[in-house]
Amino acid sequence: MDTVVRVDSLPVPLADSVGVGPIREWPGQTGGNVALGCQALGLNVKFLDFIGDDWTGSQVREHLTKGGVDFDGLISPAGTRRAVNLVERTGRRMSLHDARDPDDLRMPRDFYLPYLRRARHVHLSITNFTRFLFDDIVEQGVPVSTDLHDWDGIDAYHREFAYRADLVFLSAAGAGERIAAVMREILREGRAQAVVATAGAGGSYLLTREGSRTPRPVPATVPPAPVVDSNGAGDAYVAGFLYGRLAGRDLEDCARLGAVAGAHACTVEGSASLIGSDALLSGTR
Repeated sequence: MDTVVRVDSLPVPLADSVGVGPIREWPGQTGGNVALGCQALGLNVKFLDFIGDDWTGSQVREHLTKGGVDFDGLISPAGTRRAVNLVERTGRRMSLHDARDPDDLRMPRDFYLPYLRRARHVHLSITNFTRFLFDDIVEQGVPVSTDLHDWDGIDAYHREFAYRADLVFLSAAGAGERIAAVMREILREGRAQAVVATAGAGGSYLLTREGSRTPRPVPATVPPAPVVDSNGAGDAYVAGFLYGRLAGRDLEDCARLGAVAGAHACTVEGSASLIGSDALLSGTR
């Protein structure tokens, strides 16, 4: 569940109280956003996750149902994960994330294996319990992607996801000027065939095992309407990219599709309006 607070600027002024515009709340979370985005593009999605037996959990379930996502949830004893997102006037945001799942939380094999055996592709969020699915995913021979978000290339938590996925997404913001070196390290130390770094209005960068050691820039797509909120833009990019990948398109074309989907997501609040396949494909012409 995302609570969105609109502020004049980031960082927020240090004060006892800061007046803000209307505070909005809606179901979010990267895994759910990618599932909804892929479903809107016509892909057949099965979404598995832990969720709380609480009011926020019921809102998430309702939101996924409205989006047509086939969702199976296990009950987390800690409740539904939450975030408070501070969004400035340009759409830039800062997320205060409450992961809350206990470290020993595990998804039972008999819960996910039947779905894994029928999957064409698995996308893993970097919640801690998902790292324990890698062995079964590799054994089944199913391609797997993940999004490291703003990984700096140093924090140990992300490393297993970075090195064990076949397709790795991350934000260029985390590593800053070191992003090219981080992308090369992921290819050198891991099994990924491609690494994609998103840079917001700066476009994205693609690095593959074949070709230059310098990431190839992919231009950003100009949003079709004024930018309202960048929440979920990275998840939309992933959905657009995966749509292209599962359709057999080359990686640069997939990145262009991701850019179109990400730009569209910036023009609405939350996942209020998801891009469909016709608009996605027409946006790259």
